[in-house]
Amino acid sequence: MPAGLRHPAPRPLGHPGAARRSALNFTSLDYRHYERDSANVLKGATGDFKEQFAAQTAELTKLVAANKSVSQGQVLEAGIARADQRTARVLVVADSKVTNSAAPEGQSRTYRLQLDLVLEGGRWLTSNVEFVG
Repeated sequence: MPAGLRHPAPRPLGHPGAARRSALNFTSLDYRHYERDSANVLKGATGDFKEQFAAQTAELTKLVAANKSVSQGQVLEAGIARADQRTARVLVVADSKVTNSAAPEGQSRTYRLQLDLVLEGGRWLTSNVEFVG
């Protein structure tokens, strides 16, 4: 390498961007287009999480529609707890404003999520979501 030039800094492993996107999709839904919203969650999912979410989608669709639920999520913070070449654990804090037939004026909710991600086909996908703290 010529003098004075350095290697570019490596991109952080398990970049929290995928976890932010996954958490945003998970906390944002609208009964008027829940099919699209749940598809967005599934696009960024893999493994057990994808299977469990897909298995619950039909029931959730009915529940969301019956309650006229709308949730507008916002990711406040995300940080890598651990990462290697193929896996990452990311902690996410997200808020959402939830409106439904029981609370038409809306309620604020805060979520602390732990997302496990795996690198598959060049994409970071969520393999597990847990509510923490």
